[in-house]
Amino acid sequence: MSQVSGEFVVLLTAAGASRRMEGRDKLLEPVGGLPLIARQARAARDAGAPVVVTLPPGARARADALKGIGVKLLEVAQAAEGMAASLRAGAAEAARRGAAGLMVLPADMPEISASDIAAMIAAFRSAAPPPILRATTQAGEPGHPVIFPAQFFHALTQLEGDRGARDVLTREASQIVDYPLPAKRARVDLDTPEDWAAWRARNPEG
Repeated sequence: MSQVSGEFVVLLTAAGASRRMEGRDKLLEPVGGLPLIARQARAARDAGAPVVVTLPPGARARADALKGIGVKLLEVAQAAEGMAASLRAGAAEAARRGAAGLMVLPADMPEISASDIAAMIAAFRSAAPPPILRATTQAGEPGHPVIFPAQFFHALTQLEGDRGARDVLTREASQIVDYPLPAKRARVDLDTPEDWAAWRARNPEG
């Protein structure tokens, strides 16, 4: 097992197929003048931690959108399985680096900012012992990002299917500390053309 070094890793999960977007790629939708995947990769990078991005095989357009940002790309051969494939890859990479924590951030959440990411990392690093730190809405609804300490990396590498890390979170509920983010941004993810249209109506400058 790798020795924990104190390094921190942000995992931007971007290996989904955008099946509900009617032929469009939600991660290439423009937000603030950038493809969403590039905007979120920049936000994670600007928070001051190494960033790894999971991609499905052959995702050239997504990879091109990330050029020059300074993130590591991880092609996930089993991407069609669901979120677990990305989590396994990201946890294995974090363990290889000896990281103290892994933030899981879905790439389709346009309201998560660099300051949100940095604040959560700072809160995680200041806690003793470090908890599973989970973002919530201002009203307390659970969402993302979620930070896992190193002792949970092995459990993440054992996940299967499309349930994400729910099984780990359920099993380790006593280890979770909630971190409220403003409004509903911890749960704003955009999966369909209708989601995007409604979000843009609320955020005309987005």
